[in-house]
Amino acid sequence: QVQLVESGGGLVQAGGSLRLSCAVSGGIFRIYLMGWYRQAPGKQREFVAAVTGSGSTNYAESVKGRFTISRDNAKNTVYLQMNSLKPEDTAVYYCNAAVSTSASWGKGTLVTVSS
Repeated sequence: QVQLVESGGGLVQAGGSLRLSCAVSGGIFRIYLMGWYRQAPGKQREFVAAVTGSGSTNYAESVKGRFTISRDNAKNTVYLQMNSLKPEDTAVYYCNAAVSTSASWGKGTLVTVSS
């Protein structure tokens, strides 16, 4: 069974940076499409960024140019570098691992951006 554990969330001022990590165990990491999603209070969960096993990336328009997703297949870890943070980036950030029709989620890490 695949397990995902996020870390790196916290409180940061607008304009600041944070780096989220997601450690994956119990599966073949390199074959997973890895993604980051977020859910703000009172809103639905939304896509943030994704990276394939070979390193191709995709981003939501709202974070393009500010966030960078990357992965280290040797460490079974995916990262989300978040720069120029805005108060509207405040949310619980979730890590997702997907292959074929299967998907697994972490429990999330809270990011709070103060104005």
